[in-house]
Order: sequence, then C-alpha cells, then structure tokens
Amino acid sequence: MFFRKKEVFPESPVKVDNALPTMALSSHDDKAKPSKELMNISLDAIAEARKIDLSSVCKRMKAPPFYPNIWPGEHYKLLAGFVKVCKPKCVVEIGTYQGLSLLSLKEHLPQGSKILSFDVVPWQNIEGTILKEEDFEVNRSYQIVADLSIPSVFEAHKRMLSEAEVIFIDVTHDGILEEKLYTLLKTVIFKKEPLIIFDDIRFFSMLKFWRNIVDPKIDLTSFGHWSGTGVTLWQ
Repeated sequence: MFFRKKEVFPESPVKVDNALPTMALSSHDDKAKPSKELMNISLDAIAEARKIDLSSVCKRMKAPPFYPNIWPGEHYKLLAGFVKVCKPKCVVEIGTYQGLSLLSLKEHLPQGSKILSFDVVPWQNIEGTILKEEDFEVNRSYQIVADLSIPSVFEAHKRMLSEAEVIFIDVTHDGILEEKLYTLLKTVIFKKEPLIIFDDIRFFSMLKFWRNIVDPKIDLTSFGHWSGTGVTLWQ
C-alpha cells in the first residue's frame, strides 16, 4: 500500500501576527491573462482606493486593528474603489460574516443601487458582528440566508444573481467551495458581464482554483488583502 507523505510547511521566517504557506508560481504558462479592460478598471479602482476613507466603518469596531482603513494589506478600500469605478446597479457578496466588507462595498454604492449579501448564518448570530438592523434598507441592502453551493438553492436565486455587476466571494478558502460557486455562476445569464473578486487566493488551498480560472484575471494582492485578492472579468 502506498502512503502519501504528510505535507510539512516550514515556520514563518519572520515573526508576525498571521502567516500562511503559499507558493510563487510562474505567469508565462498561466492560461489566463488580464484583458486591457480589466487592467484599466483595476488601475482606476486602485487610484480611488488611495482617496477613500472608511473611518465610518472602523468606528463600528471595538478595538484595533481597524482593518478597513489598513491599505494596502487589507482589501476594504479596494472593494470600495471597485464600486466607485464600476457604479454597479447590483452588488452581490457571498460571505457576510461580521459585515466589514458589506459596509465597505456599500460606502460608495450609487443611489438607486442595491447590495445582496448571502451567508449560511444570519448576521445576528455572528459573534463580533458590526452590523445593525438599520444597515438593511428596503430596496438597497439585504442579507439572504442561503447556501448557494447547493444547486437547487442556487437555482432558486439565479434570477436575482443575474443582476449582479460586481460579485465579491469570501467563503471557506479551501478552493472547493469556490470552485462549486464558480461552476454554478457559469450557468447564469448575466444582464451585464460582472467583475468577480475572490478573497484569499494566496492560501495554499486556493492556488489550484485560482490558477485554473481561464477568464481574464489579475492578482491584486499588493493592492488588496495580504492573503490574496484576485479579480476576474466574466466571459
């Protein structure tokens, strides 16, 4: 019988609060490259991120580090930058958690636009949530408790998802759930080709998933989240 040798990762060479194993991968043999349009959108979003202040979100937090105003290194200003540049009529977030990204995405949401945040747990049941009842305005922002990785559940929300122009996916970071969601999203006929942002693409468990994406894509980790920010333009 063949036994697979257990993977052993070296300890971090520097002392930091958080460290994760990853790999540096060549780009010349990647199947996907950033398109000119994706490059332009990304550069404009980065320029906007430099000017954005998310102190209003930070004030909801009880103690530092105040992640929304840490940039580069965290993705919150970049998320807001993409909303400011793309001016989407509908934003979809998959993974509400404590609400930092939801409020950051909402910060520059155009008048008349809406944000739909999906999670398997109601925001009220999340320890440390910074969300409030008043954050969920009629016709503007909603949380939908649903597991979109289940095909029948995804199908039930397909029409709603087809309106999305910006999608932010921040889920388990195991590459498996992200692959399921990505495959299901491929069955949606979008009204407008959306920009899709993935969190934590530098996690070791996410490397294969990110590498296998063939749509125009760009790794914006240096301008987003230290653990990886990947952006794709739907085709």
